[in-house]
Amino acid sequence: MMKNYVKEKISRGEPSFGAWITIGHPDIAEIMGLMGFDFLLIDMEHSPIDYWMLQHIVQAISSASTSCIPMVRVPGTDYIAIKRALDVGIYGLVVPHVDTKRDAITVVNAAKYPPKGMRGFGPRRACKYGLEILEYTRRANDEIMVVVQIETREAVKNVEDILSVDGVDMYFIGPWDLATTLGHYCQIDHPEVVDAINRIIDAGKALGVPGGIVSDVESVAKHLQMGFKFMTIGADSDYIMRGCKLALNTVKECLRRVK
Repeated sequence: MMKNYVKEKISRGEPSFGAWITIGHPDIAEIMGLMGFDFLLIDMEHSPIDYWMLQHIVQAISSASTSCIPMVRVPGTDYIAIKRALDVGIYGLVVPHVDTKRDAITVVNAAKYPPKGMRGFGPRRACKYGLEILEYTRRANDEIMVVVQIETREAVKNVEDILSVDGVDMYFIGPWDLATTLGHYCQIDHPEVVDAINRIIDAGKALGVPGGIVSDVESVAKHLQMGFKFMTIGADSDYIMRGCKLALNTVKECLRRVK
């Protein structure tokens, strides 16, 4: 049965935590799926993951856990890109470069079956290759989560219009993207960036649209206090590097003690 546990949790006001998948190998995704994350967000915007690998990664996540939701950040607002990702069987879309109300309408139309949208019919793996085709098509519009990224000056200016579009479930902020587009490279605490984030938060609260953000374990408490309900707290590559650093630092400390 198709069930989006992340969407359900957020509707109850509870936060959800996940991680990015950027390495195109199902073993990595399967291991991450076993760790207890609420969702894994597969990045097709900045990583080399293609649709062939996307399906293998989603299959790995599904085999590892029935409660860890596979999601994907598609490359952009392209109708075909969104349709192909959904047909693989993902439960949530994060869409970058949503700068206008028209962009948001385009995304919703691509993600929803008629009469709510214009998604083409051919769910393939999403409906278990036809075994659950009727159940899937009945539930897909309600269960699939549509998340728009607010990451540019234009998007911030249009944020109220974007979040007012019926079918947009959540907004998502990438502070590094936002800082870059505002001209403050790597300065996520710059006053203009902070003001932009606060404006997005205020718009979401006013319109009843919850928000998400790229976070980390050190910033979770702050972001919870700010009201975010959907957080990525690292990527597969981050955890590999942290594990390597921990192991090497432990070895170096052992060597220091032996000497």
